[in-house]
Amino acid sequence: MKRELTLFPALLFQLLLTVLACTGCQSCSDSDPDTSGEEPKPEEGIHTYKAPLYWSVYEYCWLLEQKGVPAEQMDITEAEWDRIIDWVARDLKPYGYDMLCTDGFIPMIADDASGYMTRYGSMSLKKLVEKCRAKGLKLGIYDNPLWIHGADNTPVKGAEGVTFGDLKYKQEDTVLNPGESDRWFSWAVASHKGTREYIDGFFKHFADMGIHYIRMDFLSWYEDGQDRGMGKVGRGYGRDNYEQALKYICESAARYEVFTSLVMPHLYRNAELESRYGHMVRIVADTGNGGWAHFSDNDRRKSYGTWPNCMNMFDGFVYWSKVSGRSKVIMDGDFIRLNTFATDAEKESVISLQLLAGGPVTVADQYHSIGDNLRFYQNRELLALNEDRFAGKPLSGNLLDAKNQIWYGQLSDGNWIVGLFNRENSAQTRSVTFSELGIKGKCQVRDLWKHADEGEADRLEVRLEPHACKIVKLTGM
Repeated sequence: MKRELTLFPALLFQLLLTVLACTGCQSCSDSDPDTSGEEPKPEEGIHTYKAPLYWSVYEYCWLLEQKGVPAEQMDITEAEWDRIIDWVARDLKPYGYDMLCTDGFIPMIADDASGYMTRYGSMSLKKLVEKCRAKGLKLGIYDNPLWIHGADNTPVKGAEGVTFGDLKYKQEDTVLNPGESDRWFSWAVASHKGTREYIDGFFKHFADMGIHYIRMDFLSWYEDGQDRGMGKVGRGYGRDNYEQALKYICESAARYEVFTSLVMPHLYRNAELESRYGHMVRIVADTGNGGWAHFSDNDRRKSYGTWPNCMNMFDGFVYWSKVSGRSKVIMDGDFIRLNTFATDAEKESVISLQLLAGGPVTVADQYHSIGDNLRFYQNRELLALNEDRFAGKPLSGNLLDAKNQIWYGQLSDGNWIVGLFNRENSAQTRSVTFSELGIKGKCQVRDLWKHADEGEADRLEVRLEPHACKIVKLTGM
């Protein structure tokens, strides 16, 4: 017996953009219930991964939806997968992009006795893993270990007498929104007998296939059943259930060596739970149409207490820099569609910020939409930051302070990286004295986009055109 689960992230994105904007403040009325707590304490040994470099199906599906193709009719043929894999292996893999990942939109199908997802549209996941492996690539999966795909009578392995149906909501459960139904999803309730084993089976299922990256979405809907754009979207199983679920996920992910990407979390209490139990967290709204708006302009200088906390990448990285850093939780700025940016300067800026903030570079451009933009993804001097697990900080974490357009940090070899950005629509001068960053004396300066040495200095001052950046490496301190 099979069951399909079709998701609608693009619809959600559009609805979220309809929320009322707050004016002139960094925090809105729907504020985090506690933003003054201590820095999150992660589970021991959890933050040992670097941010992934990979390609996503997102743009492929997004553009189909914009053309009016219903989600249940979306698919990627085997021949198209072959073309995509060949392109990624040829043009991106030599630069460190070693994975392809599915997303929502296309039906996620469970059609064997396990009850877990086995097909993405018409494509067998096992076959897709084999195709990727043949080219030296890995496959990542968009799915959630709390979603129930299989039939209610499917037994939960390791939990005697428990079936998938037993994991779902029961009338005796305490929920935050009584009388509401869960929209789109059937959730496994963490407090129910068998949920721990169900989650463990989920990770074993994918790890046995050779899949070690899971992108799990709509976590905010599980925690409290609230959506900033749509209102009540479900019962809301409460913070205790949410934490228990994340703990189970963390345990099983560690057991099977799976990287967990937490998507759509509210990030309450300074991302306390997400930082403790997850490897990477989304800190910005969906990419959607992409471009400079998603990178810098959407609801600029505003943060919200519920997901999405920020509506553009730049503000998201600035705001959540308070919990990010080397050997800490990774900040995810969502997918990049370079073909939606207007200038080379904008393209350099979006790639630069992901790498300076320690985030992933997630290519969503397609082989036929990338144009001449591959070169921005292929800057080895900048990609070296990812390999180093570099995670810089803005000079200010205040969204209202222009100093948040200056980023800096230290490489593991003791050298420094400094980035100057111009988010404005007019040319701007950006300057920083190295002593402000804790660097003593003069340094040798190398521009990482021009691939040119620029001599010795103890400060930087540069006139940046609109939406441009300058990223330098400082050595010889």
